[in-house]
Amino acid sequence: MQTVHDGDGETYLLVKRSAESSRVRDPATGVERYVDNDDLRVVEGESPLATAASGVPEPVRRTLGAVRDDRSLGLLAVVVDEGPIAAIDLLDAADMCESDLHGALSEFRAAGLVGEAEVAGRRGYEATSVAVEALALLRGESADDGGAESDDG
Repeated sequence: MQTVHDGDGETYLLVKRSAESSRVRDPATGVERYVDNDDLRVVEGESPLATAASGVPEPVRRTLGAVRDDRSLGLLAVVVDEGPIAAIDLLDAADMCESDLHGALSEFRAAGLVGEAEVAGRRGYEATSVAVEALALLRGESADDGGAESDDG
């Protein structure tokens, strides 16, 4: 597989090359079609796997990179659904030790999924709009369907 651009500058994955045309896949939709070889240019230095991943919405890609397991995904969901939430309340709600909780929240902060917030005079966390959108997409909703949105942090 290779990353290619067509004559309009659109990015595709080259699936199969024939003598006169090639089958390409749109990474955003997965739809395949045939394009004349003369209209295709190989993109040097671009990983076809990165191109395939580009079809996944950026907030979801960012979330997948920061979430290690179901527990950390659940933690992010709690912050999205209940936040802003005090750190002490998160510790009580989560079945994680303090160091695991801190580690997960640090990963989320680095990925831009949560930001620090003051909650009733205590240190806490709130979800960024990226996290809200990602969770909505992962749940099969649009980002406008609900959830407590907050600033990007």
